[in-house]
Amino acid sequence: MPPKSNPKKDPPKYQQIADHLRKGILDGTYPAGQPLPSEEILAGQFGVTRPTVRQGIAELRAAGLIEAMMGRGTFVRSPHARPGLTRPRGVRQDTDGRYIEADGLRWTDAEPPVATRTDAPLALADLLRIPPGEPMFTYDSLQTAENGRLRQLHRTYVPFSVLIDTKYEEEAPPPAPILYVAMAELGHELRFTEYVRTRMPLPDQAQALRLPAGVPVLHVLRVSLNQQGTPLALEEFQLPGDGVELSYGL
Repeated sequence: MPPKSNPKKDPPKYQQIADHLRKGILDGTYPAGQPLPSEEILAGQFGVTRPTVRQGIAELRAAGLIEAMMGRGTFVRSPHARPGLTRPRGVRQDTDGRYIEADGLRWTDAEPPVATRTDAPLALADLLRIPPGEPMFTYDSLQTAENGRLRQLHRTYVPFSVLIDTKYEEEAPPPAPILYVAMAELGHELRFTEYVRTRMPLPDQAQALRLPAGVPVLHVLRVSLNQQGTPLALEEFQLPGDGVELSYGL
């Protein structure tokens, strides 16, 4: 049972909920790997609305004590728990020459991506081995899969210098993965390197990905290189960091 309320001294209701659940997790009332009470139960128990319950649960998620599993609910975090979704990483070429993701998911752009001109920031210039400030073609898109259940932010960067003496000096190249077919037609044999990091999302990214408070993003940078090891382009993925793991074949 929650403690009796004293309006003059008690913390906010969401904090009371977080403290109550935290105590239950630490004393074993809610063991690792087990679900927490539902939002409906907690709302009735504390006499609050469900958004207030979610605010309290967000405190525990930010502290790393719980995790949300897609379609299953909120669980006490276990060091051995598997996420709800495993996404194999990599690019493969199918029989008709298209480049497709190893996870086999069919991603749909919320809107057709449009090429814009941007200048290479220092961090990306380093990965692409170009001078900072070099102009690049850039495509941005919000992508969904499995009827909107999965979401990711996708960006393609192509340095202008890669396109010198090709037909793409006069027209914008396509975004990835169609870009890779275009690069192969220019005579490049492609290979790829990925860099994975975590960070907290910017507010607009959290909104686009529908992330609860306290959930980080997986930030994946994929560099495509030619047979000489020269970088040709870069893809950037922002993935929700809860309920998903990435797998790589070594």
